[in-house]
Amino acid sequence: MHKPKVLITGGAGFLGSHLCDKYIKNGYQVVCMDNLITGNLDNVKHLFENEDFTFINYDVTNFVYVPGKLDLILHFASPASPIDYLNMPIQTLKVGSLGTHKTLGLAKEKNARYLLASTSEVYGDPLIHPQKEDYWGNVNPIGYRGVYDEAKRFAEAMVMAYHRFHNVDTRIVRIFNTYGPRMRTNDGRALPAFMSQAIRGEDITVFGDGSQTRSFCFVEDLVEGIFRLSQSDEVNPVNIGNPEEISIKEFAEEVISLTGTKGKIVYKDLPKDDPQVRQPDITRARSILNWEPKVSRREGLKRTLEYFKQVV
Repeated sequence: MHKPKVLITGGAGFLGSHLCDKYIKNGYQVVCMDNLITGNLDNVKHLFENEDFTFINYDVTNFVYVPGKLDLILHFASPASPIDYLNMPIQTLKVGSLGTHKTLGLAKEKNARYLLASTSEVYGDPLIHPQKEDYWGNVNPIGYRGVYDEAKRFAEAMVMAYHRFHNVDTRIVRIFNTYGPRMRTNDGRALPAFMSQAIRGEDITVFGDGSQTRSFCFVEDLVEGIFRLSQSDEVNPVNIGNPEEISIKEFAEEVISLTGTKGKIVYKDLPKDDPQVRQPDITRARSILNWEPKVSRREGLKRTLEYFKQVV
């Protein structure tokens, strides 16, 4: 029996590694490609003995070749946290542009379905709330965050060009804030920072006054949504995220309560162009994919804390 084969770029990263698990579990052969600038082999080492798993250390901004038949490509390679893309602005732009171009070329050659990992950051600091897929966004193209925002916006444009001009079968997922096991402790995002500080008994650092909001989705829910999108017929972008909005200050307080830390909240200046609100409208995902998040934030945080206790 033919097992479908999927290439997952960025497959040793936080989201990519969970996607490797998901597709293996659903009967796929998985080719995981990662140059490990932000990915970690520890995230996928449990799959090394699996005959359906292959790891390739490679930079997808170069010509990408995978022998044999390929049914699906998930392009998830990219620095994805503010610390990463501020430290690696050129690599971030290259993987969003050249990496997308090379992997789309492979999809065209192999007649494979293609799914792009886009982001809620395409909406920038939004003037529409919550954010629906037909909102064009409010992005500063020359700001510090522009290297990530515009790389993803360009990637979306490239995907649609290949779909319209070359008839490549494409999907676009816009991913909102996600958390769970395998996040890097030092990636600069709110949850890893809060949990690491709490476990070490340090004060919790909140930027700005903490009134800015985010909507946190547990990784298991997100991966299920992405899998369903990859099996669907939907070509237009689809938001996948948890619509339950919370302020960063309240979120810090939840982490303090959960961990029982003695640390208190301390406030620092807000980074430039930091979005004030972030909440997905998931009407499209609900209606097309029959998907919505199932894991409560309390349950997700408890499961994430167990992981962080092992690695901090």
